[in-house]
Amino acid sequence: MKILAIIGSPRGMKGNTGRLLEEVLAGVAASGAETEILSLRTLNVQPCEACDVCHTTGVCNIKDDYESIKEKLLTCDGFILASPNYISSVTAQMKALFDRCNGLIHCMALEGTYAAMVDTSGSGEDEEVLSYMGRFVNTLGAYSIGGIGSPVAGIRTFPDEKNLFDNARKLGGELCRCVAERQAFPEQDAFINGFSARMSGLVGIMKESWPYEREYWEKKRS
Repeated sequence: MKILAIIGSPRGMKGNTGRLLEEVLAGVAASGAETEILSLRTLNVQPCEACDVCHTTGVCNIKDDYESIKEKLLTCDGFILASPNYISSVTAQMKALFDRCNGLIHCMALEGTYAAMVDTSGSGEDEEVLSYMGRFVNTLGAYSIGGIGSPVAGIRTFPDEKNLFDNARKLGGELCRCVAERQAFPEQDAFINGFSARMSGLVGIMKESWPYEREYWEKKRS
C-alpha cells in the first residue's frame, strides 16, 4: 500500500503542520504502509496558465514538477494533504497545485482513491480549511476519510497535545483501513456523482477542443 503525503507549508516538515503530519504518518507506518512525503517548499509548481493543453493532450505544457506529482497521485493508494491555514484557506503553494490538477478534476481521475487532510492555524478556523481540502478531494473523484486540525500553542506544540497526536495517529491508521477494505462513503457519493455528471457534460460540450478528455470519458463509459 502506497500513501503519498503532500505538504504545502513554506516551512516544509519543520513547521507546525509538518509536526502534526508526522503523527498522522506514524499511524500510517504502524499499519504497514509505504509512505512518501512531497514538500511543495522544495518543488517547483507554477500557477496554471489556462492554456488548455492538458485538456487537449493529457500533459501539462509547463515544464516544472507538476507532472511528476500527478503521476505519484495517479499511482498511490491513498494520499494526505497538509497545509497551514492562510486566511481561512490553504497556502499559495498548495493552491497552485490544486489549480494545476484541473485536468485530473475534469476526468475525475482519482476515483477509487482515499485521502485525509491535515491543517494547523494560529487562532482556529481549522474546519473551514479541512472542508475546502475535502471538497477538492471529492472533485478528483476520491473519498475523503476525514481530517485533523488544530491551533498551535507555540512552535511545533499544540493544546491538548497528547489527545491531538493520538487522534492524528488514528487518522493515519484509518486511512490505511479504508484503502484496504475499500470503505464506502455514501454521504459523499451524491456530490461525487453530481460533479462527475457536470464534468462529463462539460467535456462533451468541449469535445472538439479537448480530444484527450473526450477520449478519456468515452473509455470510462464503455
